[in-house]
Amino acid sequence: MHSVKSELNKKMAKQVIEDEPIVDVGQAFTKTELYIEQNKKNLLTILGVIIVIVGGYYAYKYWYVAGEETKARTDMFKAEQYFEKDSINKAINGDGTASGFLQIADDYSLTPSGNLAEYYLGLCYLKTGKFEDAIEHLKKFDSNDLIVGPLATAAIGDANMELGKTDDAITFYLKAAEQHSNNFDTPVCLKKAAMANEEKGNYADAVKLYERIKNEYPETTEGKDMDKYIARAKTLGNL
Repeated sequence: MHSVKSELNKKMAKQVIEDEPIVDVGQAFTKTELYIEQNKKNLLTILGVIIVIVGGYYAYKYWYVAGEETKARTDMFKAEQYFEKDSINKAINGDGTASGFLQIADDYSLTPSGNLAEYYLGLCYLKTGKFEDAIEHLKKFDSNDLIVGPLATAAIGDANMELGKTDDAITFYLKAAEQHSNNFDTPVCLKKAAMANEEKGNYADAVKLYERIKNEYPETTEGKDMDKYIARAKTLGNL
């Protein structure tokens, strides 16, 4: 019985081998070479396009943008000086010799300095009471910086508060608080959100935020000062 099964298995194996197509490696390579030869022009065109795209990208990024950034920094330095001196009009519009933030943001929008100019413009318009303009430019600003990013988001909250849009202000304050949690921005933004809730009469929500600051950021200036805010909100809300 064993020999019959063994013989049957051998026959089946032989049949499988006989049924399998034989791959001619030499012939396969010949077909590939023939395909390349027949489509050489198209393949070279595709390769050329890829090289141009990749080369163009790196030339744009490391030559053009880098060159524009160098030019933008010169004007940014002067505009920042005016901003620090509270010469807001010159900071925005320039002084006739150097561009202000408005022109820098427009001319160098693809550079880091052009992006930062949007942030400064938002702060300038916030200072001058142009709150809608402030929001517009602050929303254009894009930053992953641990400090400046949340400050820009919180500034949008400030502008909304000035416009009487308290709900929007709270949304942006809370977003800023969670954007990059740290001991500098987060407790400040949480406190602003809490105070905005108080203004709306949402004292329970305000207390929760104040208590969060006290518990999570006890060593910060805001954390050390929270007891009186908690007591006030509880009193006003009869909590």
